[in-house]
Amino acid sequence: MDRQVELLTRQGCPMCAAAATQLAGLAGELGFVLAVTDVDDAAREGRTALRAEYGDRLPVVLLDGAEHSYWEVDEPRLRADLAG
Repeated sequence: MDRQVELLTRQGCPMCAAAATQLAGLAGELGFVLAVTDVDDAAREGRTALRAEYGDRLPVVLLDGAEHSYWEVDEPRLRADLAG
């Protein structure tokens, strides 16, 4: 089963764009499925919990639904957790 990595982001966030690029490059190598969710878009759709929880510390990386890292991709830890 593929592992799920979700990047929580928002428009106009340079750190979010960098994290998305980094994770996209790692997805094929490490065998995970990458989903990118804009917390502001989600809130406009009525799903306000993501923005309320994570909106002040984006980008946030979730691994299989659990918070893994924020503000940057913790690549060594992500590699270890995916290998374990």
